[in-house]
Amino acid sequence: MFEGFEIRKVETGEATIHVRVGGTGPVVVLLHGYPQSGVYWHKIAPSLAERYRVIIPDLRGYGDSVGPAPDEANMLYSKRAMAGDVAQVLDALSEDGAMIVGHDRGGRVAYRFALDHPERTRKLAVLDMVPTSETWERMVAAEAIAAYHWPFLAQGNGLPERMIGHDPDDYLRHTLNSWTRVKDCFTEAAMAEYLRCFAKPSVIAACCADYRAGATVDWEIDRADAEAGGKIACPLLALWGQRPGREKSKSLEIWGAWCAGPVSGGPIDSGHFLAEENPTATLAALSDFLAD
Repeated sequence: MFEGFEIRKVETGEATIHVRVGGTGPVVVLLHGYPQSGVYWHKIAPSLAERYRVIIPDLRGYGDSVGPAPDEANMLYSKRAMAGDVAQVLDALSEDGAMIVGHDRGGRVAYRFALDHPERTRKLAVLDMVPTSETWERMVAAEAIAAYHWPFLAQGNGLPERMIGHDPDDYLRHTLNSWTRVKDCFTEAAMAEYLRCFAKPSVIAACCADYRAGATVDWEIDRADAEAGGKIACPLLALWGQRPGREKSKSLEIWGAWCAGPVSGGPIDSGHFLAEENPTATLAALSDFLAD
């Protein structure tokens, strides 16, 4: 995977970020989601690297990035802190700005980067997610069951860490398989990497801290932006999967309220993991957007 990419380690002061870098041209940052790593992008990153300089960090605490010990205030795993990591990665690679693409949790980091660092955000693409505050405030019974991990991982006192740590392989496989429409979409090499990283107690702790931040400070920061009239200034593309019970038909409407610039997008024939389940359609949609 990632032939032609180099590995960099970027120290941010709070974390050590593992970064894959490949290609030349305009800069595109790809941010993965839960419970994965930058490996998520392996089916489309080489093609993007034919036209762009592609930068793929593992989020702090995920994959082979090393994050800080979680804090009680949940600030160290806030999307604001993670967006700060992206800014420092760009600094380390001598890049002023980038087009940012984020899937799942990476999408939350991506839109937070666009709001906190608008001068560095050329375009923004978000895959299979809407803003954190919108997710919590729109959650009803069906959503709570389908996305049970949101309240589960946000529990305190180390409860989810202990339960997941009892059998992290089984939990990871269950999570990945239950969110897909295209079974067997994960290559052996990718799955081996996901299992290797997710078995680390530090990764499990970071994932839980990420979701605790989502239930607290991320939600509060989103609300503060909304109350202050903060808007995403750059063009935004929203793509989403179509697994049963989780269609995001209102995604464009929701994102439209968050944006001052143009909003476009639509569904991809896949489950949650667009870039692995349907890399051809995902790459085509991203390529059209990034090239405009």
